Amino acid sequence: MRGRGRMTSAGIVLLLATTYLQALPPAQHSQDPEIVFAVSAYGSDTAPGTPDAPFLTLERAQLAVRAVNADHNVAVELGNGIYRLTRPLIFTAEDGGRDGRRVIWRAVEGARPVLSGATRVTGWRLFDKERDIYVADTAQGLDSRQLWVNNMLAPRTEIEIPRQDVSFTLRGIVLKDARYDYLAKLPDANRLEVEATGFFTKRISPVERIEGRTLILKEPAWKNNIWGYDTITKPFGSEYARLYLANSLGLLKEPGQWYLDPEHGKLYLRPPAGVSMRDADVELPHLTTLMAIGNSLDAPVHDLEFRGIQFSHTSWTGPSSAEGFASQQSGSYISGVAAAYPADPLTTCAQGCPEFETVRNEWSQTPAAIQVAAAQLITFDGDVFVHLGQYALGIGNDSDANLTGAGLGTSDIRVTRCVFTDDAGGAILAGGVRRDAHHPRDQRMINRALLVSNNRIESVSKDYVDESAILSTYVQAALILHNDISDLPYDAIDIGYGWGYEDARGNANYRRNQHGYDFKENLIYETPTTHRDVVVANNRIHGAKKLFHDGGAIYNLSAGPGTLITENYVYDNNARIALYLDEGSRYIMVRKNVVDDLNGTWLNINTAHGAFPLRITTDNTASGNWHNGTKTGGMWTNYQNDLILEDHLVSGAAWPEEAQEVIRDAGIEASAGPVEFRENASESAVNH
Repeated sequence: MRGRGRMTSAGIVLLLATTYLQALPPAQHSQDPEIVFAVSAYGSDTAPGTPDAPFLTLERAQLAVRAVNADHNVAVELGNGIYRLTRPLIFTAEDGGRDGRRVIWRAVEGARPVLSGATRVTGWRLFDKERDIYVADTAQGLDSRQLWVNNMLAPRTEIEIPRQDVSFTLRGIVLKDARYDYLAKLPDANRLEVEATGFFTKRISPVERIEGRTLILKEPAWKNNIWGYDTITKPFGSEYARLYLANSLGLLKEPGQWYLDPEHGKLYLRPPAGVSMRDADVELPHLTTLMAIGNSLDAPVHDLEFRGIQFSHTSWTGPSSAEGFASQQSGSYISGVAAAYPADPLTTCAQGCPEFETVRNEWSQTPAAIQVAAAQLITFDGDVFVHLGQYALGIGNDSDANLTGAGLGTSDIRVTRCVFTDDAGGAILAGGVRRDAHHPRDQRMINRALLVSNNRIESVSKDYVDESAILSTYVQAALILHNDISDLPYDAIDIGYGWGYEDARGNANYRRNQHGYDFKENLIYETPTTHRDVVVANNRIHGAKKLFHDGGAIYNLSAGPGTLITENYVYDNNARIALYLDEGSRYIMVRKNVVDDLNGTWLNINTAHGAFPLRITTDNTASGNWHNGTKTGGMWTNYQNDLILEDHLVSGAAWPEEAQEVIRDAGIEASAGPVEFRENASESAVNH
């Protein structure tokens, strides 16, 4: 029986989160009546936009909002249907609330409007009866890396090549076995791509041409995929690494696979089992970005909300270019050619080198399908992010990842009661990775006050398998609370970035062993980064870590003063790491979490073993956690002030009452209501 007046541990966390939010300037919204504009798949842009005579397009509704939002609260209500966009929707300061008023875009009650960046492909005809391949016409020049067939992400063509069957050169890959001779005869060999998974990255290098059994790979993709860490040629944990050749009509053999020929405007598909091409819904994306909010720090967008809307069908084609995808961690990648690129990276930089450190602050970020930058008081509530071709929602990312050229500068962004599922990339990418993200030259660039709560995230990162479901890099006071996250190849929640490189006084490991600070590009800062006061609490995480061995279900990187990881419930973690404090982690409290994974590592810390005396990862505490697995990783020592206190090893499933309370309280709160998504195949469509 609880004592009178005793607050539960879950209540303490929520009180803390509320305290953070109350410390921010409150949104004082006017109570004036709303002006409501209606949009319908059956409307007309010459109509007045009333419920009885709605607009047809979202762009027309935008113009109507701009005419009245200076003096009124405004709502745009979208009726049922698929609104097919021909170009991204851009929201600037003109589109948000003014003088304490707000603008809401919301679904009509009971409706589910869908904003789609795809074209529905029809006119299918049999192409190859023996292989059961159909073909349809598409727009010439249209390329895409994703295709959805009857609301399921379809796989591209590919074959796996055992790593023992290849050797690597500075130009590409040599195939040792004669059974691969047919590849040189493929008419679309220049559309092929090498895809590889390592210990924590997925990498993509397009093929330029094939000479005999040698794949000559495009530059700079190949250069950037063979230097640094966890490279294609020398991945960490090579026994786990896989190598594939993808994207040719000649490789189309399995049900569900597809191939797109942009030059001739042809899409080839072998139907999935049980699918008839007579009535199949085949969605081919033609947009990278559906929606971009914010274009200037001088005039930020504010007081803008989206409720009950579905965002679908995008594809980021950057990896198909000569840049490929030299992924470094969770969607950040190297592009271009570094001035300090070594003459023989296969020998000198296959697992890191000083020259590689010159580009560490120059990495690019994947552009999200829905982008928010230079914006305040933006809300996504009850929305669905499904069938998207990259990170679904980008918040305060670097300018290179935003369509408008704006970057960073977000505050009081709320993502609540949303569903993220069947996406090619992760769900939420918050914060940047470049210098202005961790040490901004303009204080308006600081990302602060992000709330991600009561969301259901499942089956994301299906193509970009090395992207975490939620990544928050450099964000002050990010609150990640009460989410249900499941079915993932990689991590569920990652916070922080930089490996301690940009933390106050730098990282002695990189100074002494990698000589990274020998280069003028890399400063030694005297002040902390903007990663601080983060709370990861009451999340329910299950079925994570299905592919990669590195990383953790919940993971922190670098110093995060005031950061708390508490009362999360992690189970079915595929015998991998549950709670992970990586290099440079400092000042992190990991308290009262429950980890149910008998054969996994419940807690890990990277104290940079080879540089242990330098005290790289210090002042972290794991206190009062419950776990039924016995494995911990790293060096928890008094010397580093990394301490495990009041620990609870549980036998099997015999969780004590306080642990059961954490289990019950984790995940989506009952007060949030149902957070669900079901496909609706009967939606009407409108082309914009």
